[in-house]
Amino acid sequence: MSLFDSLRARVVPVAGTLRRAEQLISEGQPAEGFALLAEIARRGGVPEAEYRVGRCYLHGAGVPMSRAEGARWLERAAKAGHAEAQSLLAALHLSGFGRATESAMPQGGAAARLFRDDAEPEEEPDFEGALPWAQRAADAGSADGQALLGYILTAGPEALRDEQAAESWYAKSAAAGCAQGMLGHGLAILRRAKTDAEQVEGASQIGRAAQADLPMAQYLLGVMLEHGAGVVADKPAAVRLYRSAAERRIRPAMARLGLALMEGRGVKPNVVEGESWLRRAATAGDVEAAALVGDMYAKGGVLPPNYAEAAMWFRRAAEGGHAAASRALAMLYLTGAGVGRDADEAAAWFRRAAEAGDARAQADLANLVLRGHGTAEDPVKMRAWFEQAAESGDLIAAFNLSVCLSEGVGVERDDRRAAFWLRRAAEGVVNAQYLYGRMLVEGRGVEPDAAEGRRWIAKAADVGMVDAQVALAELMVNGRGGARDHARAGELFDAAARNGHVGAMFALGALNGGGHDVPTDRPAAQRWFRRAAEAGHPMAQLMLGRYLRKGLAGTTDPVEARLWLQRAQDQGIAEAAIDLDALADTRLASD
Repeated sequence: MSLFDSLRARVVPVAGTLRRAEQLISEGQPAEGFALLAEIARRGGVPEAEYRVGRCYLHGAGVPMSRAEGARWLERAAKAGHAEAQSLLAALHLSGFGRATESAMPQGGAAARLFRDDAEPEEEPDFEGALPWAQRAADAGSADGQALLGYILTAGPEALRDEQAAESWYAKSAAAGCAQGMLGHGLAILRRAKTDAEQVEGASQIGRAAQADLPMAQYLLGVMLEHGAGVVADKPAAVRLYRSAAERRIRPAMARLGLALMEGRGVKPNVVEGESWLRRAATAGDVEAAALVGDMYAKGGVLPPNYAEAAMWFRRAAEGGHAAASRALAMLYLTGAGVGRDADEAAAWFRRAAEAGDARAQADLANLVLRGHGTAEDPVKMRAWFEQAAESGDLIAAFNLSVCLSEGVGVERDDRRAAFWLRRAAEGVVNAQYLYGRMLVEGRGVEPDAAEGRRWIAKAADVGMVDAQVALAELMVNGRGGARDHARAGELFDAAARNGHVGAMFALGALNGGGHDVPTDRPAAQRWFRRAAEAGHPMAQLMLGRYLRKGLAGTTDPVEARLWLQRAQDQGIAEAAIDLDALADTRLASD
């Protein structure tokens, strides 16, 4: 027998045995198929057999699943130049090989795992370990390997990134018909797209990947169709793609499909199914979906309000790092809606949101700290947040910083610096205009300037700030910082009183009671004193008691007068005792 015949005799049986092994596995006899593969692989020199044995271990086909043993056989094949083994070994490294617990690789090509979103990786990807194997596979012409190499050069550590080279490898993979390569190529084009034509080109590549049944590409194409980005907008088509991707466990697709069904975007509304998809996305780890479900239960509308349910979903999203959900959960603890009222727990969740950069949560936490809640470190953190943002031009932060400085929160009290930041904030924050005006009138932290203070308070009053309206009216009554104008003061007090300001109600009673530059109207004065007294204003209770005792508005009522005078005295108004004594003397005289 010639050497050629001898070699041929070896190759033919090996090839036939490989085919027979694959047939057995596909026919439901994996143990028998694996035994044939293992026999060939143990002889050595047949990388294809070593590769297939490795895959059997990874998928638990005919043998107990073992990632480590699968990787060992793949490495033998990869070192012998087997491109598919090299690709799969790279994918194993990218899924945490060497760091993760035993688990199976998903079905499909080696690159498939990197273009899904159905589960978080068990461990951090090993980009450095994956790179040499992906490079060898890509150089050997493996379309899977080229897509993996593109991914590493795009998503790996900064030192490994090379977006230009990544796009080149994605393009080669896409040209060879690899769906993952098409998706990567499309995304690479969109990242650098500056023209409509480039957007269309990127969308076209993603469309090819979607047509090749890649679920992540279907989801992304759905987003583009929903918003008309690079393609003609088509919301019904977008929903169909979302559904296809969602049914294959792409989390953001579940969330998008749920929202579309809830709101009837491109599909007939179906609240029950929509809420179900949002829940599935949230349960799978989509924090945005969890926050949306929480928001729906908190606000009610298409779903009945259920604050306990809202708290559960907000917590799930907050624990996943969702800042807005952290703040929403804090608000539930602050108000006791769906959970027990707990200001310290509220502070803890406000803190999470604040540390993630949520400016509203920073202000909310500041308000709680001013009321004595939170930790000892919170005031210092808050002041630092506000100062950093204020120095970058944030007017709300400048206002909050001024409050910290004026109250001594996280820093020694400093009225002069507080006034400085309050003046900055007054350029766009109504509360700052009012407070800065008061500082000028009072000469606190700045040189006294009643006229300038009155001007700033007027700016806040003009846009409807109730406290500013009352403060401006008081300045107009006593002529401080400008002319006296009791008629205009009355209008301002009236506007504030109709918005529930109790002090303004009392002031209207005083204005109408006489001695001012407006007509005296004691019945009107008594009505306003009554409204303020019923709201708990102690001086209004005193004045109402006097009006009723003396009949200043036309009618006396000693019984009711005694009631209001007693309430005023109970709130610390010493003058009420004189009126009560007068009532007692009147009663004795009548007896």
